[in-house]
Amino acid sequence: MQKLYYCLLLFLIVACTQKSIKKDTVNVEAVDIKEYISKGSNDTLKESERIKFVDKAVLLIENSNPTSNDYNKYLYDAAIGYYKLREDKKLSKVVSKLLTKSRNENDSLSIAKAYNLKANQEINLSNNDSAYYYLLNAEKIFFRLRDSLNLGKNYIDKAFVQLYENDFSGCELSSIQALNYLRNFDEPLKEYNAYSLIGTCSNESRNYENALIYHSKALSLVKLHPDIRNSKVHYESSSLNNMGYVFQNMEKYESAIANYRKALLSPNLLEESPYIYSTIIDNLAYSKFKLGEYSELPKLFFDALRIRSQNGMYSGAILSKIHLSEYFSKVKDSVNSTKYALEALSDSKKTKVSGDILLALKQLSTVDHQNSSLYSKEYIRISDSIQIEERKSKDKFARIAFETDEIIQEKDKLAEQNRNLLYFFLATLFVGLLLFVIRTQRAKNRELLLKQQQQKVNEEIYNLMITQQATIEENRVKEKKRIAQELHDGVLGRLFGARLNLDSLNRFSDDESITSRFNYLAELKNIEQDIREISHDLNREKYVLINNFVAIVSNLLEEQSNSFEADLTSILDESIQWDKVSNAVKINLYRILQESLQNINKYANAQHISVEFRKENDQIMFKITDDGIGFVVNAKKKGIGLQNMQSRVQECEGTFEIKSKKGKGTTTIVFVPIEKKLEEV
Repeated sequence: MQKLYYCLLLFLIVACTQKSIKKDTVNVEAVDIKEYISKGSNDTLKESERIKFVDKAVLLIENSNPTSNDYNKYLYDAAIGYYKLREDKKLSKVVSKLLTKSRNENDSLSIAKAYNLKANQEINLSNNDSAYYYLLNAEKIFFRLRDSLNLGKNYIDKAFVQLYENDFSGCELSSIQALNYLRNFDEPLKEYNAYSLIGTCSNESRNYENALIYHSKALSLVKLHPDIRNSKVHYESSSLNNMGYVFQNMEKYESAIANYRKALLSPNLLEESPYIYSTIIDNLAYSKFKLGEYSELPKLFFDALRIRSQNGMYSGAILSKIHLSEYFSKVKDSVNSTKYALEALSDSKKTKVSGDILLALKQLSTVDHQNSSLYSKEYIRISDSIQIEERKSKDKFARIAFETDEIIQEKDKLAEQNRNLLYFFLATLFVGLLLFVIRTQRAKNRELLLKQQQQKVNEEIYNLMITQQATIEENRVKEKKRIAQELHDGVLGRLFGARLNLDSLNRFSDDESITSRFNYLAELKNIEQDIREISHDLNREKYVLINNFVAIVSNLLEEQSNSFEADLTSILDESIQWDKVSNAVKINLYRILQESLQNINKYANAQHISVEFRKENDQIMFKITDDGIGFVVNAKKKGIGLQNMQSRVQECEGTFEIKSKKGKGTTTIVFVPIEKKLEEV
């Protein structure tokens, strides 16, 4: 016992150690994944190094076996790393894997986040149609999950797409929806984007007062949050520039210049955000130009053009050239004015940005008087096509939304059909199983009922046989008693009288009389003794067996010997205690014996039959052998008689064996327990 205890203790220690090792391994993998992803997001490192760290994280995710939620989360974080690094091929691969795994697991949140990330990738690739489609899919899932935070962020991304496609009303509506969903969350940067988008859309729609309100809200939000204000993106300068641009469109150039000057006060603006810096100085120069203040002109225009050209800001560079064309036109330098206008048109045709082409054509129609009519016609043609495209774009977004809803409805309908089919299949399966169980139970009940009836009939038959045998035995006993009385009262009485008469011969003393007398007396005594023994034997019940089973079997064997030609020998072991054997076992043994004898009489053509009942350990061995023609034991189809014998032996929980060969006779051996009591039904 002590040894067993130590073995069990050792097993528990090993198991716990293995579990601890496994847990530690998983934790180490999780720490490594997080560390690699964190380093991949560290913008102080080189991009090549950051890409390698994200690659390591993805490889570790694929080779590890974290939980489902962790796996999806790590994949999403790695995808974000690729997105920031503009590794589009790797990003597509990871997002595809995330979508596949999330769909297989019905992880709706991960599916929606993957859609949103895919949409942002399409925005960077200027595939606004695809981006809008993915954003709509993400929106539907976030809405169904009631995930207000992610839904608000998704609306911000949707608003940017609508702004790029000049859908200003749609952009403004999406931004307002974003603010409604983000209201209860601490997401100041997302709120800033929403306010800025509403301000920009209002400015483009010439609702300048509303534009100033929302740009002011964005600026106030930046001032309330130092982490945003101190960002290298320079959100404060961006908002001041946006407000200055609104004032510029309102022709309030002094207010515009004041905002631009204030925006330029941000430290390290040129180094950290050349885009914003170049935009501010170009806008500042244009407002000064409109006021007729040429003190810093055209230097500011040239500075903006240089920064934009160096940093690949093609649309900004085109705008700077158009502003330079306007400036030189104002100062009567037609050569430079035409030069920069032509360069702007050439560059805009390369970039294929319709808005830039229109600005360049408009400027050329003003400064190139010889070709003014040609440029004006081209301007009108492109302007009309742009308006048509803008209408198409709005219709396109509506169509995408409609088609997305249709696809979702079809998916929902298909899912509902699949659910209905599944429910129908399960219901059918359940009904089928129920019917099968009912039929099986009924069959069992019928079988049990038949067994009960068979048992009852067997008992009744056996009781009738016992009653019949008891009647026979009773009559036999009466007859034996009658004979005994006759012998005792009749024969013995007369013999006793004779003995008394002969005793009277004792008066004669001659030798012959004496000899005769003694001879008669001795003979009479012998006869008297024989008669007494016969009387006692007839009156003794040594042949009456318990329940008369042996008598019944003996009668059956006697009837067999008298009715058929085959010689019959039988052995009934007297050591068998038949009182310990249940009636069910006795009747089954009797029926098996009866069936076996019938089969021998019908089919075997046997010359000799041997029947044995022996006690072996705690079992009764019943064996019947004949020297008949035999049969094939392993035949596929067995007769009903043989099946009945097997069934009876099984009912007695015994064993049954038949040995037979063609021309070699047949031996049937049955073993049944003596004291095994069957359940009374």
